[in-house]
Amino acid sequence: MHRTTLGDFELTVFSDGTYPLDGGAFFGVIPKTMWSKKMQPDERNLVTSGLNSLLIRTGKQTVLVETGMGNKLSERMVKIYGQPAQLLSSLAASGIAPEDIDIVINTHLHFDHCGWNTVRDQSGKAVATFPRAKYYAPEGEWLYARRPSERDAISYIPDNYDPLVSSGQMTLLKGGEEIVPGISVETFRGHTASMQAIIVCSGEKTACYISDLIPTSAHIDLAWGMGFDLYPLETIASKKRYYAHSVPGKWLTVFTHDPHMPWAYVEKAETGKMVARPA
Repeated sequence: MHRTTLGDFELTVFSDGTYPLDGGAFFGVIPKTMWSKKMQPDERNLVTSGLNSLLIRTGKQTVLVETGMGNKLSERMVKIYGQPAQLLSSLAASGIAPEDIDIVINTHLHFDHCGWNTVRDQSGKAVATFPRAKYYAPEGEWLYARRPSERDAISYIPDNYDPLVSSGQMTLLKGGEEIVPGISVETFRGHTASMQAIIVCSGEKTACYISDLIPTSAHIDLAWGMGFDLYPLETIASKKRYYAHSVPGKWLTVFTHDPHMPWAYVEKAETGKMVARPA
């Protein structure tokens, strides 16, 4: 577990576990001879991907950013990805119950980012895992998830979000909103059209849960995107826009899928290369 303070806020990373991903898909057009120096694949070309959620204690609210993979995968998907499902037990180990969460924010609605939004009750119905929480997610994501392309339909599980939208427990965001004082969202196109980063500011310090724009510390170079990105050229443009603020501002960047380094300060070295300095 990783914990730090940001001004008056306390930030803690909780893991839903890890899962295997094809290394080629994880690094897109980057040759294996290059990416394998940063993430070592196994004999099946699989690398380990983390599932990092960020808990923010503001002093008034307890905010959870992302809810991991959850426990509702189909048998087919379990064969591919496994079923780590560790987030609730990780929170419980720190004395945090589902009822303690006031706000849940999803950066987008892929199954590995919003899986614990809901659980199944005894009748099999999907209900809110965090009963008191107000949920937030990008409106564009939800609209797209209703009719995804054949390319990424597997990424969406409607029971992770539709029941919350129907009940009114989930608010759909346009982008740019402040959720509570010090916590806001900003749209960064590339991975999807409407993915939002979560920007956290307190005491003149800033952290950003950048989500799948920069999924791990191995993806910090501008051209190192994922094969899963729907708009790879926009991923590069969004990274440039992010670094234009985060590098001079010394923002703490939180990586959603890094199994070893969940956050770091991304800096520009004298060589011009981006480097991750551990927090």
